[in-house]
Amino acid sequence: MKTTAITAIAVLAAAAGFGIYRYTVQAPTVPAATNMPVAAPAASGGPAGPQTDAPADSGMPELLPEFTLADLEGAPRSIRSWPGKSMIVNFWATWCAPCRREIPLLKELQQRHGPEGFQVVGVAVDFRDDVVKYAKDIGIDYPVLVGEEDGFAAISKFGQGSLGFPFTVFTDNQQRIVLFHLGEIKPADADVLLEAVNRVNRGELSPTEARMVAAKQLAELPKSPAES
Repeated sequence: MKTTAITAIAVLAAAAGFGIYRYTVQAPTVPAATNMPVAAPAASGGPAGPQTDAPADSGMPELLPEFTLADLEGAPRSIRSWPGKSMIVNFWATWCAPCRREIPLLKELQQRHGPEGFQVVGVAVDFRDDVVKYAKDIGIDYPVLVGEEDGFAAISKFGQGSLGFPFTVFTDNQQRIVLFHLGEIKPADADVLLEAVNRVNRGELSPTEARMVAAKQLAELPKSPAES
């Protein structure tokens, strides 16, 4: 039974990016005045990238949608339990290799940028026992919410259909969605993404302007041999 469920989840993950491909464009082709989600290459080479307060036809909400899942202790917790924080909401699963590779970076981001007002929250769409054991084994020190069917229900609130893992939503301190990244985040990506959110928080950029700036900067980052 468990094997069947894992297979079903993996099939959904195999659709990585298809649901959002229609809404992603290469950053250099997006005029600064438009309100269109932008994209950067995913670690797998497929369509992916940062997105923000998406236009009406994309389905992406402007605000972080409300959902409640159980935390690692089994208590229900809303994703809006951290008011005033700039959220880094990372959707993942224990069987996802890029997700596992990304977790040390997420731990580092919480440690380094928590004092600036950032809060990392993992949302594991997986079997509870597996998540609790894995989180303990590797020492995840930021909050983790866990869901199976209700985890997929949470994903659906972002209006993008079936997404691959990992994917990460970045909000400002008013819970506005500033960036949406599909695929593994690398350290250089994180620097760009978090600075874009900081500039929104400082009032220097609107979420739309931050998206455009981040897209341009990401496109200019040196590519690894695997991405070339």
